[in-house]
Amino acid sequence: MQIIEFLIFFPFVIAAILYLLGNSERVYPVRKFIVKGAAFLIMAAVIYLAVRVLRGQMVRTYLEKADTANDFVMAGELFLMCLVTFYSFRFRKILAALLSWIGTIPILWLELSGRAAEGTDHFKFDNLTVLMCLVVGIVGGFITIYAIGYIKDYHLRHPKFPERSNWFLAMLFVFLGAMFGLLFSDNLGWIYFFWEITSVCSFLLIGYNREKESIENSFKALWMNLLGGDAFMAGILYASLALHVGTLSDLQQVDNRAVPGVMIVVSLLAFAALTKSAQLPFNGWLLGAMVAPTPTSALLHSATMVKAGVYLLIRLAPLMQGTLTGVMVTLIGGFTFFAASLMAIATSDGKRVLAHSTVSNLGLIVACAGVGRPESVWAGTMLILFHAVSKSLMFMTVGAVENASGSRNIEDMHGLIVKLPRLAVVMIIGICGMYLAPFGMLVAKWAALKSYIDSGAVWLVLFLVFGTASTSFYWGKWLGKIFAVIHKSQALKDTTHNGEWQALYPLAAMVIAMCFGFPLISNYIVQPVLNQMFHTEVEPVIGGSDIAVMLLMLILVATLPVAGGIISRNRRGITDQNTRSYMSGINAGDDRHFLNAYGDAQPLYMANWYMIDLIGELKIMKPCLAIAAGILVIMLTIIIGGAI
Repeated sequence: MQIIEFLIFFPFVIAAILYLLGNSERVYPVRKFIVKGAAFLIMAAVIYLAVRVLRGQMVRTYLEKADTANDFVMAGELFLMCLVTFYSFRFRKILAALLSWIGTIPILWLELSGRAAEGTDHFKFDNLTVLMCLVVGIVGGFITIYAIGYIKDYHLRHPKFPERSNWFLAMLFVFLGAMFGLLFSDNLGWIYFFWEITSVCSFLLIGYNREKESIENSFKALWMNLLGGDAFMAGILYASLALHVGTLSDLQQVDNRAVPGVMIVVSLLAFAALTKSAQLPFNGWLLGAMVAPTPTSALLHSATMVKAGVYLLIRLAPLMQGTLTGVMVTLIGGFTFFAASLMAIATSDGKRVLAHSTVSNLGLIVACAGVGRPESVWAGTMLILFHAVSKSLMFMTVGAVENASGSRNIEDMHGLIVKLPRLAVVMIIGICGMYLAPFGMLVAKWAALKSYIDSGAVWLVLFLVFGTASTSFYWGKWLGKIFAVIHKSQALKDTTHNGEWQALYPLAAMVIAMCFGFPLISNYIVQPVLNQMFHTEVEPVIGGSDIAVMLLMLILVATLPVAGGIISRNRRGITDQNTRSYMSGINAGDDRHFLNAYGDAQPLYMANWYMIDLIGELKIMKPCLAIAAGILVIMLTIIIGGAI
């Protein structure tokens, strides 16, 4: 119990200390020490918890009596409502205030009137909780370490923005504390409370620089997530008043065939999860979050916020198997996976590509949860883990490249392997982790394909195949830009701080380590999740022959750079005359210019084709939003109307 209290409350304490320290230059070393110390303590705590739980392989529950804690939660919900109301009236965004009132007032009434259903315990953790805590604690911890140096450079590059780095770092830790609270809570009211904290935190972090665009985008994130929070509230009300269910565990025990009303609750919670995980038609808030500093993007996309949505869907997966709610979730997830990957192809802004990629990959996880089979839950859980590490690494590397080169445009990363070699290598590892064999994302997609075929959802197979092809397209273009070197390209000064490297190197090592260790992760972490969730001994998803194939692929991939190095050394004696680049024109002799029709030297420039006129956001975003919204409205009407 003490370790749970530590993980929830310690980040809030650190946040308060960081805020009170202020922004003066003389407190920077102290702040740096506190952030690093707190991050490593959180990492140590989650690893300690994981070791204890994995040894016992058991589900544990705590805190049966929690009257004082309930009072604290109600006070916190009231505070959040007042905070949202204050900012809404300050910036004249009344919709956010209305949605906050709609969500909070009924919950407070339910608690104060004594009508809230009481569960047996308020805290619960199992292997899925532990896995998510590892993601939040380790990946989130490294992001806070990275943020120390990044935010300092950020204000040097943007002196017009008000210096509020103490507040920024404090909010990162508040986010971590809220995520731990959400993961450990079993009481639906408590989950809702921490759910709303993450919504408000994302709103505050996205609007950090207080420019017009950031304010607009922060309120878009707020109202979309508050809309999902209202659906969460409606689900809690129905669960308490109609089903007399007050905890997530009790909800999972209800037979959805004997009690049709349970699918109303599951559908409302699933809707809330879809908004939180930025699925179509709610992806706009996550795309708008790109205006925030890079640590915010990394945290939102990898360790917090969107992971809260898919975590809830994974919890609900067994209830959705073979139901209309499952069909709704898989339709939205599969369609989002394909549509977002298409839009990523037509984007050259590095952070925006990563945003579309996150939405796309989350769509695949959502679809896996909707299928509700053990194989699909295995795939979704593995995708959560591998995506968190690889995507956080990618965001932080793009941020470091932007600080060093002044641009995050993929076109400006041409020849990055020469310009910023260390950052380029780390970025290459991140990209390979996202889509190449034998890294974990591809392994999980294979398991997802197997589960889709077994479930008979052929249309999901089509989404997966075409979405994966599109994914390979945009990652391949980016990877090609990094390696495309103009002869004798000039290196840039790498301004990446030591603190940033202290986050980048471990995460890059984790991507590689998980590639080797995914069988162990599957057997000792994910397989017990399936056994606990489906209340039976689930047959292993990955067999010995599959592991042998993956290891063979790993060996083959490892030989490529070795072979390349040998070939490169053997060609060192060949003159430049025999190795000049072909430019569709006469090479001027320096591999950087060619002669045009008039005999004038023109600089060489190679660019990707982004197909903006065919699949750009302006072309397909609105139709995609309309299709997704139509699916949600029709399916929710059928599900709720049929259950009533």
